[in-house]
Amino acid sequence: MEASYVNSSVLFVSHRPLNYTFGEKTVYERCRDMPAVLIWYLCLQFINMFLGIPANLVVLWLIHKNKGDSSTSDIFILHLAVLDVLFCLIPPLELANIVFINNSSSWNVLYFFYGTKDFSPLFLSCICLDRYVAVVHPITFTKLKDRKHRAVLAMGVWVIILAYAAAKCAGNITNFEKVFTAMILAAFAFMVFCNIVILWALRQSGPGKDEMHPVKKRAFKMVLIILAIIVFNYFPPVALFPFQDYFSPDVFFCYIHYVAFGLMDFSSTIQPMLYLTKEKLRLSLSCCKTSTTHIQ
Repeated sequence: MEASYVNSSVLFVSHRPLNYTFGEKTVYERCRDMPAVLIWYLCLQFINMFLGIPANLVVLWLIHKNKGDSSTSDIFILHLAVLDVLFCLIPPLELANIVFINNSSSWNVLYFFYGTKDFSPLFLSCICLDRYVAVVHPITFTKLKDRKHRAVLAMGVWVIILAYAAAKCAGNITNFEKVFTAMILAAFAFMVFCNIVILWALRQSGPGKDEMHPVKKRAFKMVLIILAIIVFNYFPPVALFPFQDYFSPDVFFCYIHYVAFGLMDFSSTIQPMLYLTKEKLRLSLSCCKTSTTHIQ
C-alpha cells in the first residue's frame, strides 16, 4: 500500500471513505484488482439518475397538485424528494472523479452532495415519527395536525443537513466520521422502532384476532413495505461500518464501503417509487368508489 496515497489510520465511515493525496491514483486504479463492486456501485448511481430524477419530480408534482388533499407527512416527503433530485445529479461527476481524475475541487463538490445524502434519513425519521403519532397517539395527532410545527421541523432538518455537508467539505474535523455513524445507528433504530410499534398497533386494532378493517389492512401492508425498504437500504451500513477494523483497508475501501452506500443511495429511486405506487393505489380505490356510487 502506498503511504502517499492512503493514511490507513483514518477511515471515514461515510461517502468519503479515505484521505486522498490528490493527483495520485484514482479510486478505480486503487481498486483495479477488485473492481466488481465499484462498477456495480456506479451502475446503481446512474440508475438513480435515470429513474430517480423523473420519479422524484413526479412526486413533487403530485404533492403540489394534491396539496388540498395531502397527508401530514407529505411535507417531509416533498423535502426528501428535493434532496434526492439534487443528489441524483452527481453520477457524471462521480464517474469522472472515480475513474479518470482525482481533483480536490471536484471531490469537494461531491463531498457536499454526499453529506446531504448521508443525513437524508432524518427526513425519513420525521415521516416515521408523524405516522407513529397518528397511529399510536391519535388524540395528540389531531391537536397538532393543522399546526406549522412540521414546516419548522423540516427547516431545522435542512439546517442540520447543510451544516453537516459543509463540515464534510472542510474535511479537517477530528473524528468527524463518528457523527455519521452515530446518526445512522440512531435513525435506523428509531425508524425500525416506530414502524414495528405501528404494525403492532394496527394488528391489535382489528375487531377479531384474525380480522382487520380493509383500510387498516392496507396501512398495515404499506408500513410493512416501508419497514422492509428501511432495512434493505440502511441495514448494510449499520451492520458493517461498526466492524470496519476487522477488514483490511483495501477490502473495506473497494468492497464494504461501496456495497453499503450503493444500497443506501438507491433509496433515492426506491422511495419515490413507493410513494407513486401508494398514490396509484389510492387513485384506483377512489375510482372504484366513484364507479360504485354511479352504479347505485
